[in-house]
Amino acid sequence: MNRKIAVLVRERQEEALRMSIGLTLMDDVVDIYVLNRKLENTDSIVANLETIKDLELSMYSDYADQNYAEHVSIDQIANAMTDYDHVLPY
Repeated sequence: MNRKIAVLVRERQEEALRMSIGLTLMDDVVDIYVLNRKLENTDSIVANLETIKDLELSMYSDYADQNYAEHVSIDQIANAMTDYDHVLPY
């Protein structure tokens, strides 16, 4: 049975993105939510974003100026959390 997993990205951005990619190995649905900030521009994060795009994972952010994520309000994010089997904050 596939699970639906939300990963909330905050302080540990590189680890959260890396872990999100790893969760796809079990064929679970993984959605990524970047909260309250822009992702840092490091080599590791850029590489992870390319992999996330290749895997066609959904990314959302409440921060408006993100070109890699769909902009959603914090209220929309809060409402969406009830649809997940697991919510993993990083």
